[in-house]
This record gives sequence, C-alpha cells and structure tokens, in this order.
Amino acid sequence: MPVETDLRIKEVIQRNYNVKSFRLEIADWLDFKAGQFLQVGLKGESGLKRYLSISSSPTEKCYLEFTKKLTQSDFSIALNKLRPGDVVSVKYPFGKFILDESELKIAFLSGGIGITPIRSICKYAVDKNIGTDIVLLYANRSIRDIVFQDDFSAMSKSYPLLKVAHVLCEAEQGFKCTVGQINASLIKNEIPNYAERKFYLCGPPQMVEAMHKILTDELGLNSERIVLENFQGY
Repeated sequence: MPVETDLRIKEVIQRNYNVKSFRLEIADWLDFKAGQFLQVGLKGESGLKRYLSISSSPTEKCYLEFTKKLTQSDFSIALNKLRPGDVVSVKYPFGKFILDESELKIAFLSGGIGITPIRSICKYAVDKNIGTDIVLLYANRSIRDIVFQDDFSAMSKSYPLLKVAHVLCEAEQGFKCTVGQINASLIKNEIPNYAERKFYLCGPPQMVEAMHKILTDELGLNSERIVLENFQGY
C-alpha cells in the first residue's frame, strides 16, 4: 500500500536548461523499487499534484529525488519556485516499471525526460553490481537536452556492463552520438543481440508506441519481453 507523508526539500539541482531535480530529506530508508514513481503535491497549492518518476535509487539512502521537465504549466511554475527548506507532500510508491533481476541482458529505449526511472534502475544495478548486461539508447534533440549525462558517463565507467548510446537530431562536434532517430536499423547496429534481451521503453506515449511497434513488427520480439512506461504529460 502506498504511504503519504510530508517531506522537506534538501537540495534543488539544475540538470539542464529546463529540467530540475528535487531532493527530499528522509529520516530513514524508504521502501520502493528502482523505476517506480510517486505523487507530488505542492503545499498551499490546491489541486496541484503530479505523478513523477523517482530518479534516485533505493541504494541512495540519504534522500528521495524526483526530476521534472519545467514547462509553463501551473504545476511547473509553482514547483520552480520551491527552494531548500520548503515542504511538499508525497505519496509512494506506484508503478511496475521495475527491474527483473533474473534477466542477464536488458535494453532501455528512452527519450527526453523519460530517462528518469531508467536513471534510478541503472544506478541500482551499478551500486549492487548485479551483473546484468545493460544497453541504453537515449534519444534527444541536441546535447543540451540530455538529462543525467554525467551520471550515466560515470556509471558506464564504473560498471563496464552498461553501454550508453546517445541518439541526437543534431550532430555535436566532439560528442559521440548517432544522428537520426531510434529505428530498427539503429537497434540492430547498437544491440546486435537484441533478440536475447528484455526491453524497457520509457518516454512520451507516441514514442513508446512507435518503439513497441518496431520491436514487435519489425524485429519480431514478443510483447511479453517488453516493459512500458508512458509519460502522459509534463
């Protein structure tokens, strides 16, 4: 059963030009699984609640973190005003976008802010050194849109079984990436043993639907080998 509590903001981190992480103080360990999400309610802002992925890992004991793309919505505007010391209400955990630790090989296909639960799962896998072979294909418009770039770079260095491949619409001098979009050819090229993997898809609904269609219709994967998480809004 989800629990509901008030938590104080410990730190606000600017991840890129329009994405922020909010770290919440916790007194002890919180019971959730990497990849799950929570409901965030803003104190004094009636009706302003959103479901947001937990971007921290259960292995990070000193805080609970959620990450949000900031838009012109009422919720984003109010959230962007919060500072360390402010209090928010949270209800957690929700969701089944979680790691199957029995799988020896997995792959993530993601775009934009859809990376948040994947960051949680990968951090958990790295910290626990679970031995799972992981490939992440992460699509963005440009390098400035990438979220958690430094985190994934550090994780892939400390955990050689994690491969991160960036897919951008625009080429960036000196930055290793593929220019274009995630399609069947790119998946075959970056993940030659794709048929041996369980796939996790996370991003805007249209992207998730398109990726699912590629995996099932073009690459012949069984839907039972695909886990989905849709981001309905920002």
